[in-house]
Amino acid sequence: MLLFTPGPTPVPQNVRNAMSDVTMHHRTPEFEAIFEKTRKHLFNLFKTDEVVMIASSGTGAMEAAVINLCHHTLLSVNSGKFGERFGKIALSHGLKNVEIKNEWNTPASLESVVKAVKNNANIDAIAIQISESAGGLRHTVEEIAKAVKDINPNIMVIADGITAVGVEPIDVANIDCLIAGSQKALMLPPGLSILGLSEMAIHKIGAGKGYYLNLASEIKKQKQNTTAYTAATTLIIGLLEVLETIEVKGGITKLYERTALRAKAVNSALQAIGLHVYPSSPAKSMTTIDDENAAEIRTLLKVDFGVNVAGGQDHLKGKIFRINQMGLIENYEMAWVVNAVELCLAKLNRRTYNGTANKIFNEITFGMDS
Repeated sequence: MLLFTPGPTPVPQNVRNAMSDVTMHHRTPEFEAIFEKTRKHLFNLFKTDEVVMIASSGTGAMEAAVINLCHHTLLSVNSGKFGERFGKIALSHGLKNVEIKNEWNTPASLESVVKAVKNNANIDAIAIQISESAGGLRHTVEEIAKAVKDINPNIMVIADGITAVGVEPIDVANIDCLIAGSQKALMLPPGLSILGLSEMAIHKIGAGKGYYLNLASEIKKQKQNTTAYTAATTLIIGLLEVLETIEVKGGITKLYERTALRAKAVNSALQAIGLHVYPSSPAKSMTTIDDENAAEIRTLLKVDFGVNVAGGQDHLKGKIFRINQMGLIENYEMAWVVNAVELCLAKLNRRTYNGTANKIFNEITFGMDS
C-alpha cells in the first residue's frame, strides 16, 4: 500500500533502521551528542534564533505557543480545522479570541487581519497556518506577518508550519514562532513537534507558562543539549537521520525545488483529466481535489490500486480527497498515483482512460513540458 496522505507520510527505510537500534537513555553523553547535531540541522532548516523539540503531536506545540506567547487576546485565522483549533486552545486557557473565519478554500485577506488588529488593542498574538491542511490551502503568512509587525511590533506572530516546514522556504523575518511536526515533511512517525522562536518571542516567554509545555524551561535545558522532561529519543534519532539524508540528497534547497516541481506536476496532471483543485491558493504540500465522486475515488484508489489518500473533515467529508506531495517521494510512485486517479475516473465512467495524467506528470517532472 502506498501511503499518500498528507500526514502521516511514509518513513524512509534508512530512517526506520536508525530508529530500530538499541534504545538509548536520554540522560547520557551519547544522546546529548545526537541532540546537539540535530539542533544544528534544525537551526539551518528553521532559520530562527532558537529551536525547541517537544515530545508531542503538532497540537502540543500549538498549545505551547499560545499559552507562552499570548497573554491577553489571540487573533486566530480559521480557514480550516487547524485554524479553528488555535481559537479553541486560547479559549480553553481563559484567553480572549478574535476569529477571522473563511471557507476552507479561501485564504485570509491582508485587509481583514489589519482591520482586526487596528480595531482591538488587546490583541497581543496572531495565530495562522502557513499551509492549512484541512483543505490544502496556503495563506500569505509572510505578507500578513509584516503588516502586523508594521502596526505593532510587539504582537507575537505564531505560524503553524506543520505542513510547510521542509516543503518550501519560509521567510521568518516577521515570524516569532514557527511550528513543525514530525509526521509531515520530516518523514517520521507522529509524536515529535518543533518550535522555532525569535528573540522577541524568547523575551516574551520570560519565565514561561504551563508546566510540561513551559517553553522557558525547555529553552534552558535544550541549550544544554538535553530536555526538561523525558526526550522522544527514538524520534530524535530518526530526525537526525532524516536531516542528514536531506543533506546527502542535495540539501534543503534541492528538496524545496523537487517539492515545488512535484506540486506543479500533480496539479497539472489532475486538472488535465478534468478534476478541479479545491483551494484558490493551493499549498505545495498537497493537492486537494473537490469532486462529487471523492469518496468513491478514495475507495477505488485504496482497494484497486493500493494507494491511500486522505479525505475531508466536517462539511467536506466525502467531498474532497487530498494527495501528499511532501518529503522524499520517488517520481515513479507519484506517477503511479496520478495514473491510478485517471484509472478511477474510467472505472466510474467519467472519461475514457488514455494516460493523459501520467503523460503530463512525466513531461513536467522530467523537463519535457513546452
